[in-house]
Amino acid sequence: MNSSPLEKWHQMVSDLDASRIEDLIDEHCIFYSPIVFKPQEGKRLTVMYLTAAYKMFSEANDFRYVKEIVQGHEAVLEFNAEVDGILIDGIDMITWNNTGKIIAFKVMIRPLKAIDKIKEKMFEQLSQMTTFQKLKLKGGMIWDKFKS
Repeated sequence: MNSSPLEKWHQMVSDLDASRIEDLIDEHCIFYSPIVFKPQEGKRLTVMYLTAAYKMFSEANDFRYVKEIVQGHEAVLEFNAEVDGILIDGIDMITWNNTGKIIAFKVMIRPLKAIDKIKEKMFEQLSQMTTFQKLKLKGGMIWDKFKS
């Protein structure tokens, strides 16, 4: 099997194994959410958002990538899904570095009612984090800033 980041991403999605997300993400990755205005910086936040989205879409009806455009270290993956009867059309824009780690992940979604549904479902996923998980995330983010 080819070990490109894109192949690893597709394999993870098909295996329904969110535990591999962390291995794909660079320490300085930036996540661009369709919901949150400010880019989310760092591996910890990127992994948190992608894991929540992964869980949400794994419960969706018929999530699938329908188109892929790849050039160099960048890919645009168009996807479709149905969440609670709302049809979702979106794209994942992924950039990776020479070591095969994802350094930027941007998600765009349409139509507006799909964005509203994703916002609702992501809030549900993120609110399931325990207090300990939230403290660990915050502490890790402070440590990351201290290290750099």
